[in-house]
Amino acid sequence: MYTSREDIGYDFGDNSKDGSKTTQPNPNIDGGWAWMIVLSSFLVHILIMGSQMALGVLNIEWLEEFNQSRGLTAWVSSLSMGITLIVGPFIGLFISMCGCRKTAIIGGILNALGWILSAYASNVHCLFITFGVTAGVGSGMVYLPAVVMVGQYFQKRRALAQGLSTTGTGFGAFLMTALLKYLCVEFGWRNAMFIQGAIALNLCVCGALMRPLSSKELVNEKCIVRNNSEVNHAKALSHSTDTVKSSGVLNGEQEKKEEATNEEVLDSVQHIESGGDSISRKRMYGLRILKRVSQLTVTVRKGFGIWYSSYFGAASLFTNRVFVAFIIWALFAYSSFVIPFIHLPEIVKQYNLSRQNNIFPLTSIIAIVHILGKVILGIISDLPCISTWNVFLMANFTLVACILILPLMQTYIGLAVICALIGFSSGYFSLMPVVTEDLVGTKHLANAYGIIICANGISALLGPPFAGWIYDITQKYDFSFYICGLLYMVGIIFLLFQPCIQKKATREKSTEEAQV
Repeated sequence: MYTSREDIGYDFGDNSKDGSKTTQPNPNIDGGWAWMIVLSSFLVHILIMGSQMALGVLNIEWLEEFNQSRGLTAWVSSLSMGITLIVGPFIGLFISMCGCRKTAIIGGILNALGWILSAYASNVHCLFITFGVTAGVGSGMVYLPAVVMVGQYFQKRRALAQGLSTTGTGFGAFLMTALLKYLCVEFGWRNAMFIQGAIALNLCVCGALMRPLSSKELVNEKCIVRNNSEVNHAKALSHSTDTVKSSGVLNGEQEKKEEATNEEVLDSVQHIESGGDSISRKRMYGLRILKRVSQLTVTVRKGFGIWYSSYFGAASLFTNRVFVAFIIWALFAYSSFVIPFIHLPEIVKQYNLSRQNNIFPLTSIIAIVHILGKVILGIISDLPCISTWNVFLMANFTLVACILILPLMQTYIGLAVICALIGFSSGYFSLMPVVTEDLVGTKHLANAYGIIICANGISALLGPPFAGWIYDITQKYDFSFYICGLLYMVGIIFLLFQPCIQKKATREKSTEEAQV
């Protein structure tokens, strides 16, 4: 295991002498408007992730309404959760071109539209399109910017900030479960989804709060972070870093040439516009359109270049072996957390525990303790003597143990204890952006975290239907929990040993170079 964050760090920036210059800290970093970003992200997690954690309520309504199998009906919830995360890499492209604010506002409108259209669904297959795809894509367009913005505004207290913002998932699961139950009882599930769509429009307000940092502020902050960490920065992965650096220089020169060419076009348009009265209004209108198109072309080409180089260029994120191991882990991890939320109401019915569960739902226990877990794990990870990586791994081992034990519990007290442990250990979700940023750097956080949540999305997409399919065959959920737990364990072990292999390979290569 690692003893510091720097041990798993990839420095995607340059090591130029700029780091030696004295720079003034930006008041909005770790303070000021940064806390408004945390508030915005917190509300996003309530409205998106919290609502998705409460879909077990609607799942029961859909089973009664459409009389379809549990496996088929579970696909509605899985599509919504899965697509929210799977679209991550493509949302990274939108962020590169439009920025986090515009992407989040568009996503808020799309998410609300998905909820409203779902109120008129005539069968489960319509819900696949309206709720699973439409609302899912909208959720993804808001969720990723909410995480990325917190990473940009915080450096010293990243884990705590991410922990506080992501507690919205727990609050949301608790609040939305109660809200959806009330709305379904009072107005029916269709009107409940319509009302929820109106509530989801508040995501546009959250997106408007995501004020971007200027490029100057970002550069100054990178210099400050480099000054604070360059003495202790690990050199274990320097051979991959050199490749990234050289690629970054070439890409930078190419971008400057392209920008210069486009600036010439824009200047020529402005010069013609200054002709004034000699050109008709229609001609001027056409020139203004040309100017806007040219500006849009510059933005799109630049954003696509950053996005493409992150995935397929010489500076590809996939050259980082530890990051690749992180992706493999993510493919198995998320389903183990999602399955209890989707199928716990059915498990409670199966064990005749509905009376106790109505008094205090097991999903609410997970949600409440999940809040504490995120905050506490975030505070612990920010301690100077504690490794974020080690905290992350310990929480994972605890969660997989709970998933394997849960089917053995057939009393309410036993299930409540296991659910509490699941809620606390799953607080490691707040550490995922921090670990990702330690691996790839702030510049590549949007694209890298997009890949991670995409892998989580695949896991969330396939997990619940798999559990429903197993139940349809065996009339028990036991085997689905066991299989998902074992796959999760494989991912953790792979993630645990890959860094050791990486370090060994780096030492061997360094030894060979020294001998030559």
